[in-house]
Amino acid sequence: MSPGDVVGLRGPLGAGKTTFVRGVVRSLHGSDQAGSSPTFVFRQRYDGAPTVEHVDLYRIEDPRDLAELGLEDAFEPDRITLVEWPERGGDWLPAERIDVTIDGAGDGPRRIRVCRPG
Repeated sequence: MSPGDVVGLRGPLGAGKTTFVRGVVRSLHGSDQAGSSPTFVFRQRYDGAPTVEHVDLYRIEDPRDLAELGLEDAFEPDRITLVEWPERGGDWLPAERIDVTIDGAGDGPRRIRVCRPG
């Protein structure tokens, strides 16, 4: 991943989307201080080179609500943006992105698929 990338993270609750984010931050910044899912605040920023934005759309019911959250700068070209539950973002997310789908949850095995939509 590199600055400007937007990555949609798909999978059921407990699939490991937040764990995936933690691994990305640890790999890029040398620290695993990327703690919890930002579900209740929608967004967490991890400063470093590059900045990593973690956006969680789980609680979004209507993509039109996203305009009110002021998340536009999370998609600046100098950062990597990881979005959990991207399907709840509708057309708000850029078409040029990477989608990571994690199948499985809990203690079971996982299957991870990576693709570029469109």
